[in-house]
Amino acid sequence: MLQGRTWIFDNQPVIISTGTVGGPFEAESRIPEAFDILHDDIWMNQSSFEKAQQIMMEEASQMAIKNSLIQKEDVQFFISGDLINQITPSNFAAKTMDIPYLGLFSACATSMESLALAAFFLNSNGADYILSGTASHNAAAEKQFRYPTEYGGQKPPTAQWTVTGAGCALVAKNGIGPKVTSATMGKIVDMGVTDPFNMGGAMAPAAVDTIEAHLRDLNVDASHYDLIITGDLGQVGQEASLDMLQKKNIGITEAMYEDCGLTIYRKDQPVFSGASGTASSAVGVYGHYLQLLKEKQLTRILVVATGSLHSPLSVQQKDTIPCIAHAVAIEAGCDGS
Repeated sequence: MLQGRTWIFDNQPVIISTGTVGGPFEAESRIPEAFDILHDDIWMNQSSFEKAQQIMMEEASQMAIKNSLIQKEDVQFFISGDLINQITPSNFAAKTMDIPYLGLFSACATSMESLALAAFFLNSNGADYILSGTASHNAAAEKQFRYPTEYGGQKPPTAQWTVTGAGCALVAKNGIGPKVTSATMGKIVDMGVTDPFNMGGAMAPAAVDTIEAHLRDLNVDASHYDLIITGDLGQVGQEASLDMLQKKNIGITEAMYEDCGLTIYRKDQPVFSGASGTASSAVGVYGHYLQLLKEKQLTRILVVATGSLHSPLSVQQKDTIPCIAHAVAIEAGCDGS
């Protein structure tokens, strides 16, 4: 059922398993237990960082299947995307997975866009099992969007650290696990920010717009959720968005508002304003927050993945940064799963 910008999933598709992968920096993070696989080298025995990212996407997808009770042949669709030109790592991972594939680009909002679409197809009886995921690589993103890490370029405090990792969910029409109950699709919000080193500040208004729309469409207040979790706003973006939400009298408090970009890394890791990248929300949600649902520490969460839709070309042409946020509501299963 569609209510405003929100799909309400009457059949409540289920996340029956997940797979998460990280690099050596993520192994030193606050939540190393959130990863199924941790690599000790960012090259991952590949000849490029982009190929390493592809490997992580393959591993996360394979791990999600391995952690379930089904076979790869039972999966009808693979929905994925990433930050790299023409979503090449996702495309090549899909070639290896040999599953019918839908490629997406919504920058760092891709994780929840893919989960929302998977839930929509399953809720509409369009499939029985769908893999939904994304990956990012710090060095690949630096090379494309900023400067190769070998340059040692200086960054301002508003900058963020792209997660080297991948997260994938295996979503089913029926089963045991956390339930996907609704999803709100974001609109492009562009407040005229031009600084690509301040993506958190640029994305904050998009997060606020989607959260406001979601609560309005469902006619609930923020306390309906144990946590509202953004994808990668970082310190700057989280503070800005929380301030905007409170000025709108949304009823959200600091205690119930978290960001994957601040959850993943330790405070003493040199990540500037926090984590970013498509894997930020994917590994944060699939590796950490879903576990809290399964352990019954949480009952209901709203995940708002945020994306900065600029490109190297748009920055060179001095364009402003259009942003988007997609939200997915997830609840613990009746058995706590």
